[in-house]
Amino acid sequence: MESSLRKKYEDLQLLRLLRQRENNEITTRTLSNKLYVTDTLISRLGLERELDGHRGCVNCLEWNESGRILASASDDMHLILWDPFRYKKKLAFHTGHNGNIFSVKFMPKSNDTLVVTGAGDSGVRIHDILVSETIFVCSCHTNRVKRIATAETIPFIFWSAAEDGLILQYDTRIHHNCKSNDCKNVLVDLVNHAGRRAEAKCMAVNPTRPELVAVGANDPYVRVYDRRMIKIGQVPVGPAMQNDWPTLSLSTAAKGDPDDNIPVGCAQYFIAGHLRSSHLRDNSRSFASTYITFSADGSELLVNMGGEQIYLFDINNNDDSRILQSNMNSDSFSESLKCSGTQDNKDDISRSAYGPTYQYITNATSSNIQEIPASIEKLKHEADLKFQQQHYTQAINFYNEAINICPNVAVLYANRAAALMKRRWDGDIYSALRDCQTTLVLNPDNVKAHFRLARCLHDLNRPTEASRVIDDFQDKFSNYSSNSSYRALRKDIMEAMNADEDDTDSDHILISPHEYKWRHNTTDYKLRFCGHCNTTTDIKEANYFGNDRYIVAGSDDGSFFIWDRFTTNIVRVLRGDERIVNCLQPHPSTCLLATSGIDPVIRLWSPLPEDGSVNEREIKNFHEAASANQIRMNRDPFNMMMINMGYRLAEGSVIEVDDDPNDPSITFPSCRTS
Repeated sequence: MESSLRKKYEDLQLLRLLRQRENNEITTRTLSNKLYVTDTLISRLGLERELDGHRGCVNCLEWNESGRILASASDDMHLILWDPFRYKKKLAFHTGHNGNIFSVKFMPKSNDTLVVTGAGDSGVRIHDILVSETIFVCSCHTNRVKRIATAETIPFIFWSAAEDGLILQYDTRIHHNCKSNDCKNVLVDLVNHAGRRAEAKCMAVNPTRPELVAVGANDPYVRVYDRRMIKIGQVPVGPAMQNDWPTLSLSTAAKGDPDDNIPVGCAQYFIAGHLRSSHLRDNSRSFASTYITFSADGSELLVNMGGEQIYLFDINNNDDSRILQSNMNSDSFSESLKCSGTQDNKDDISRSAYGPTYQYITNATSSNIQEIPASIEKLKHEADLKFQQQHYTQAINFYNEAINICPNVAVLYANRAAALMKRRWDGDIYSALRDCQTTLVLNPDNVKAHFRLARCLHDLNRPTEASRVIDDFQDKFSNYSSNSSYRALRKDIMEAMNADEDDTDSDHILISPHEYKWRHNTTDYKLRFCGHCNTTTDIKEANYFGNDRYIVAGSDDGSFFIWDRFTTNIVRVLRGDERIVNCLQPHPSTCLLATSGIDPVIRLWSPLPEDGSVNEREIKNFHEAASANQIRMNRDPFNMMMINMGYRLAEGSVIEVDDDPNDPSITFPSCRTS
C-alpha cells in the first residue's frame, strides 16, 4: 500500500512539474533536479572523489546554473572554480579579502563570468573570472558578511547579510560609493527593530516569488519580507565608518526605522512554537539560524536552527498555523472547552480548546478512521513493540511512516506523543503537545491524550494553560480524579502556578513596536528533522535534495544526514569530514552532492556501482548516531570528551515504567522526572 501511494504521489508531482515548466513557473534546471534523484540512487550514495586545493576550511560551495562549474571559497581567502567531472581546477585566485570567506554566488544572467563573495573582513566583492580580477568592492558593512543571495530570474541585483544587522541590496547598474551620503542600499536593518545585539546570519530569496526575502538572525525567529513594500534606506555613514558602529547602534536600536521603511504588513515571522516562550530562555544556550532556503516551488522554507533542530515552514498557509499568545482570556478559553469534537466544529477545537497556547498545521483533514488498514496496523504493531523495548526513536519512526500514509488515525498520534515524551530530545515535548492536540481533534474522548496534553503544557512551563486543561480533564473524566498520577500532576501544576506568579521577567529585551507585532503573529513549523548536531559553527547548511523528497544537513560529529522529507525519518548517515560538515550543495541536474567542512577538501558524492563492495563511509547505526548528537547538543565539554572517546549514554536519560501506549486502562506514568 505504501509503495503504491508513493508512486501515485510521485506521478502527480511529475505532472505538476511539467505543467509548471510549460507555464514558465519553474526552469528546466529545477525540473531536472527534481527528477534525477530516486530512492535507489540515494541508497547507493557514496564518496566519488575528493577535490584538494584549499589550505583552510572550505566555508562555501556553489554550483553554476548548468552544473558544469563548482565554486568554492575558504579560510585561505581563495576562490576556486572546479570542473567537477574531470576533478580539475579551472581557476584559482586570491579574492583580495583579508578575512575568511563565508559565501560565494554566481551572478545570474552573467554567463558565469561574475562571482560575488562575502567575508569576515566585512567586505563584499565581485570578481570577473574571465580576467581573474576584482571589479567591485563594497565596505558598507561593519561586521562579518555571512551570506550573499541572488535571484535566478533577476540579473544585476544581489543581496548581502552581515553581523552588523544589515541586509543590503546592490544593483550593479548603479554606481556605488560606500562613503557617499547618497548611498542607499539598506533593505533591512535588524538593529532598528530587534535591538543593538541583532545580527543577520543567513538569507535566501524565494525562487518563484523573488520579491520575498527570508532572513535568519541570532535569535529563534525567521523573517520573510516582501521587498516591494520596503523603502530602501541609507547606509549609516559618519561615525560608523570610523569603527564607532556600537555607539551609533545604541542610539537607534529598537526604535524602529527612522522613515518607517518597513511597514508592518510586509513581514511575516516564523518560529518553532516552543522556542518562542520567554519562560524557556536559557542563558547557557543561544539559538541562531545558520542556514535558510526555499523549496524549488517557493512554498516552503527550510531552516537549520543552531543549537536546535531543522524546521520546515509552510509560507502559504500561515493563517492556519499562527502561534497564539499564551495569556488567553479565561472566559473565551472556558467557552471553547464546550466544543464536542464533531466534524463541524473540529477547527474550533484545534484552534481553541486544545490549542490555548499554540496553533499549527495538522495533517488530519477528516474524521478519525476507526478501522485501520492492515498495512498501517503492521507498522503500528512494530512501533508499539519498539516502544515497549524503550527504543523510542525507532518507535517514532514507525509511527511517522504510518501517519504519512494514513494521517487520520487518532491512536497513531496519541502513541507517538507517548514516545516523544519518553525520548525527550530538544523540542520533543512540544511535538508531543501537537500530537495530543491532533489526537483530540480526531477523538475528543481520548483520555490519555487529554492527560498528556496537560503534562506537556506543564513541562513547557505553561502552568496557566496546564491548569485549565487538567480542570477540564477532571470535569470530563471524573472517575480518574482519585488516580495518583492525576493528583501528582495537579499538585505540580498548582506549585508551578504559584511560582509563576512570584516570578518577574528581568530578562526583558527592548524591541520596536513593529517587532513586537511581528513576533506576536508568528507562524509555527510544519515538519521537524532531528538527528544532527548544530552547535559548533554558525554556517551549517540544510538543503533540499532531489524532488524536494529529501533533506540533507551536516553535523558537528563529522557526518551528514539524509532525511525523508515526508516521514521526517533518517534515511542515511555518511561520514563527510574528520570533524564537522558545514556545506552541502546538490548538483542542479543529477544525483551528485558536494560537501565541505573543517577539512581543506571538497567531497563529491554520487551513487556507487552495485558491485557488492562495502561503503566505508556509511554509518549503519544512525539511531545511535542521532541519539549521541542530541546528547552532544546538551552536554558540557567534559561529557563531550567522554562521548568522543567512545562512551555512549542510553537513549532516554529518564527511565520510567509506563503502560502500553495502546492499553485503554489508565496507569499514568510518573509526573516528575528523575
